[in-house]
Amino acid sequence: MILSFTLENWMSFQSKVTLSMVASRERQHGERIPRVDKYQSRILPVAALYGGNASGKTNFFLALHFVQNFATKGLPPDALIPVVPFRLSSNDKSKPTRFVLELLIEEVIYEFSFSLNKHSVLEEKLVKVSSSRETVLYERKNNKIKFSPNLEKDRFLKFAFRGTRDNQLFLTNSVSQKVETFKPVYDWFNNSLELIAPDTRFDPFDQFLDEESPLYETMNRLLIQLDTGITHLGSEDIPFDNLPLPDPLKLEIQEDVKEGMAVRIISPLNERFVIVRKGGNLIAKKLMTYHPAQDGKEVKFEMWQESDGSQRIIDLLPAFLDISNSSSKKVYIIDEIDRSLHTLLIRQLIESYLSCCSNKSRNQLLFTTHDIALMDQELFRRDEMWVAERHMDGTTDLFSFSEYKDIRYDKDIRKSYLEGRLGGIPNILLNDDWCLATKNS
Repeated sequence: MILSFTLENWMSFQSKVTLSMVASRERQHGERIPRVDKYQSRILPVAALYGGNASGKTNFFLALHFVQNFATKGLPPDALIPVVPFRLSSNDKSKPTRFVLELLIEEVIYEFSFSLNKHSVLEEKLVKVSSSRETVLYERKNNKIKFSPNLEKDRFLKFAFRGTRDNQLFLTNSVSQKVETFKPVYDWFNNSLELIAPDTRFDPFDQFLDEESPLYETMNRLLIQLDTGITHLGSEDIPFDNLPLPDPLKLEIQEDVKEGMAVRIISPLNERFVIVRKGGNLIAKKLMTYHPAQDGKEVKFEMWQESDGSQRIIDLLPAFLDISNSSSKKVYIIDEIDRSLHTLLIRQLIESYLSCCSNKSRNQLLFTTHDIALMDQELFRRDEMWVAERHMDGTTDLFSFSEYKDIRYDKDIRKSYLEGRLGGIPNILLNDDWCLATKNS
């Protein structure tokens, strides 16, 4: 779980800003707030980030995406780091970008931080937090590293650091060198953090094809209940040679997919395939939708024939069912959760997820949205609602509604927000010149 995420000098975030998932003292919806008794803390299961266009919401999402990729995949030798500092001030272009994450991993809190420019990692630190003290596991600075006393005698750790490139995190290199000490943090980025952008498709669509999957019947039943017009999803066998994929990709699949392995492929036309090697042969299945015909039979549709909204539901359903599982420890970050979807449908998905949360939960949902119909205290606590506000100088700030002490539990936040009392709305300057401009164009 994320306790907090801090970023500085990243895209529109010039100064240091922090989004905190640590619950405040308010009692609203307290029955669904996860508790960590060891630290006497409560961690929020959800955060909604509102704001106008170009306010910085997606920049926040991209920051997490950058951190995840940099920590788990790294870069080739000598490659420039694709960091994007604040560009509207000449002073900040040469300053380092900094990220700090506080994470709860298997009931242990870690603080992982690093600063960097496009050429190298300048600082990096991993801290393990107990209920009584903090232990700096390692701290990298000025091309040197210092380990905690109980790790200082481990010669292999020092050897691993000597092999860490300037454009690489020590966390990434140490795990690649099979160092287990810091692996829980790496594994969290690699296995627990899931990011879904508005223009990308969520990978685990193959669950709709696997009748053995425990989610197969549930997902197909929900597609009907969510009024998509789809009765169920199924598959169609496609000869591998007939797949509408580039020849180099086909060759790569033929070489890399071993017996029993499966890969997911999405074509440029948004066709979704699962390719499996069985008995030495490659077998491809294409995801199809089925609609009821007027004569009571079913009609098969291609995925590209479905509306954007239906395709978005198919992407999001596996994610919502995953984090609604009581044993899930996933953190989903969804940018523009409301894209192509009706507000009542999104609200139902969020309500269904929150109804599964309890003080024992260890999963989270963070999302950005323009949908102010979701700005509702019957749905969210004040500390679960955040706003990204872009100032006149182009910088973005983040703040939570819990910072406004005059917002009562029964107050209609939407009205105050739309009236501009809480910030985070577009500063629209259109006036009567619109008619004159269109007349002369």
